[in-house]
Amino acid sequence: GLEAAVDEGWVNDAPSLEVWLQGVLEHGTGRADAILIRLAHDSDPPKDIDALARAFAPSRERLLESEAQGAAFARTTSEVWSIDLPALVLPVAVGRAARLMALDIDATITLYLQSFISNLTAAAQRLAPIGQTDGQKAVANLAPLCLRVAEDTRDATEDDLTSTAFLSDITSMRHETLSPRIFQS
Repeated sequence: GLEAAVDEGWVNDAPSLEVWLQGVLEHGTGRADAILIRLAHDSDPPKDIDALARAFAPSRERLLESEAQGAAFARTTSEVWSIDLPALVLPVAVGRAARLMALDIDATITLYLQSFISNLTAAAQRLAPIGQTDGQKAVANLAPLCLRVAEDTRDATEDDLTSTAFLSDITSMRHETLSPRIFQS
């Protein structure tokens, strides 16, 4: 939904990007993905968590994106690390891989969230007048929040899976019909 948020004028510079990303991390996809990673890590097999993650996707394109990214992640991770990782939506695949590889789950989630905001920042730099330095400052400013979200989700259960980043979810839905657009999702 970031491209639609830029189109609406809600994200138009580094400070507005940082606020957008903060909301997504604390109240939207970032937090939800952190919980899904934990649930997948603790579930064997993660089939039910994968179904839950698919049902939780706020739009068709977000689901397709998560499926494609998860399948690519699973394929690459399986080949590189010689583990049996099936195609799952991205956060579930990450959680499962962390379990299979005995990785520290808190570190895994923190690094996942850091990558998540870095990728969104890179997209925003293509969409709005946000320079590389300002974009990286926003990422750096949000690094402590990535750690806090990882910590705050330690005891999370399926019942804690929510999203109150309503504009992010709505712009995700609007993006499906945005024309012209640069990104698929």
